[in-house]
Amino acid sequence: MTDDLDRDAPVALHSQISERIRTRIAAGEWPAHYRLKSEPELAHDLGVSRGTLRRALTTLIEEGLLRQVRGKGTFVTSTTIEPAIAQKLSTLSEDFANQGIVTETDVIECRLIEPPRPVAALLDVSPGARVLKLVRLRSTDRGPVALLVNYVRADLAPGIEKTDFRTTSLFGTLEGAYHLKIGSARRTFSAEAASGDAASALELPIGAPVQYLQQVTYLADDRPVEYSDVWIHSEKLRVTSLLSRR
Repeated sequence: MTDDLDRDAPVALHSQISERIRTRIAAGEWPAHYRLKSEPELAHDLGVSRGTLRRALTTLIEEGLLRQVRGKGTFVTSTTIEPAIAQKLSTLSEDFANQGIVTETDVIECRLIEPPRPVAALLDVSPGARVLKLVRLRSTDRGPVALLVNYVRADLAPGIEKTDFRTTSLFGTLEGAYHLKIGSARRTFSAEAASGDAASALELPIGAPVQYLQQVTYLADDRPVEYSDVWIHSEKLRVTSLLSRR
């Protein structure tokens, strides 16, 4: 967000800032779960005091467009209710391995692309930057159980598109080959009707129920590194969350 505020206008600066953020959210430029820059960074970019910026953010928080997570930052809210639960950050392949389930991975797509605008925003990459798009289908002896579409920042993992993901896990590659320390993730679960590629890959009729998982993964230094969409065949696979009460 650049300093394009009209300092001579009768409209207060904090109101102008609030309106610019509303516009970005409405246009999809800042999608749900997008993390804003820190207050000092935003105030510097806009050329305003932190007090002015905080007043603008407070307005949007009260409107329900933004939410602040202590120690994490300020995020664009989702349009659905999302209970805050603590979960073990593990991948499907790790969960399968821990349970002794034998799976087969079919890599449908693995190439560098210019990401869709909402994905670019969530990964905090500049326009024109390229990311890895990785599409995989996980199957057990019961047939296909999960379709995974991952987008990974290629600037943090150069050459990752050459990895054979049929036998190598994504998180294992990021941590092992690139020595990146994965710190946290934000997951959202919802029930959806299967359509298009998901229905075809999971061998389901159009409209059949599937469980949908959306995730943004952050490194230990809070940089976003990966975004994923996962469709799960709910009749063949159950997702269990390990919860802790604080």
